[in-house]
Amino acid sequence: QEQLVESGGGSVQTGDSLRLSCVASGFTFGLRNYNTGWHRQAPGKERELVAELSWTGAVPEYAPSVKDRFTIIRDNVKNIIYLQMNNLKPEDTATYYCNVHIWWGQGTPVTVSS
Repeated sequence: QEQLVESGGGSVQTGDSLRLSCVASGFTFGLRNYNTGWHRQAPGKERELVAELSWTGAVPEYAPSVKDRFTIIRDNVKNIIYLQMNNLKPEDTATYYCNVHIWWGQGTPVTVSS
């Protein structure tokens, strides 16, 4: 059964860094033409795309609000997707979800205090 499990969220201060991880099981995304991405949803807001990496591994796409601060990394050997988040801001507070093809993780919360 295909499954995605995120981890690495937490409560931090403005300017801190976090690295989120998303472990995939039940399938090997490196062997399929799957795009991989991270999304987030803040309280009272719609879910939005944060970062996406196509199956070709070409240049990733980032939301303007996180560009130059966040980096999406995919490890096809370990079947893990990372989101490195630097210089975090209070507006980054949200639950973060990873997505591969049609599958979604359960989310990991991130809270950034000023």
